Amino acid sequence: MKRFDVWLGIILSALVIVASWQQWLPIPLTEALGFITGAACVYLVVQQNIWNFPLGLANNIFFLVLFGQARLFADAGLQIVYIVLGVQGWYNWLYGGKDRTALKVERASSRLLLLTLGFIPLGTWLLVLILRAMNGAAPLLDAVTTALSLAAQFLLNRKVIENWWFWIVADVIYIYLYITRGLHLTAVLYVVFLCLCIAGFISWQRALRNKEAASNG
Repeated sequence: MKRFDVWLGIILSALVIVASWQQWLPIPLTEALGFITGAACVYLVVQQNIWNFPLGLANNIFFLVLFGQARLFADAGLQIVYIVLGVQGWYNWLYGGKDRTALKVERASSRLLLLTLGFIPLGTWLLVLILRAMNGAAPLLDAVTTALSLAAQFLLNRKVIENWWFWIVADVIYIYLYITRGLHLTAVLYVVFLCLCIAGFISWQRALRNKEAASNG
């Protein structure tokens, strides 16, 4: 089944690239490449596959260009932060476990969740001030989705299951934001992201339960 998923993804990706390149669809090539790498990245995160990180880094570069052109400055700047966090997360997943082993799915501590939740309103407020000064296209929505995404990536790098909660909320807002900015393919991508996040939460929850059952057994 996974092999079928991979081949289906490759075929669909090739079709999207060709359609954008040949201008059969009114979609910039940058947005098409962002769509493909983004969907592949989240799919691999759901599978707990380490290759999600290099694909995620490529996705960040494509979206950095795309969002800069759309004047979504917080989202553009977020891609630079994502590149740094992606490198850190890649290292953590490989060596962040006990005795420098690979990380396994965990539950976030209450302290970690409180710190993450506290960051979101503060980060949103600071970003709104910056984006208004920069004449951003949608300061409030741009800021809150940026804060949510940073919080989610911070938790994802620690491989805690609660990261999916933050991604889900961010994706719902992103869908509306990108529709209003005319980035329709990217909005579709975030619908895909939303579905994958729900699947990811279910998959990681199953893995966590199996791990806890093995520890208790």
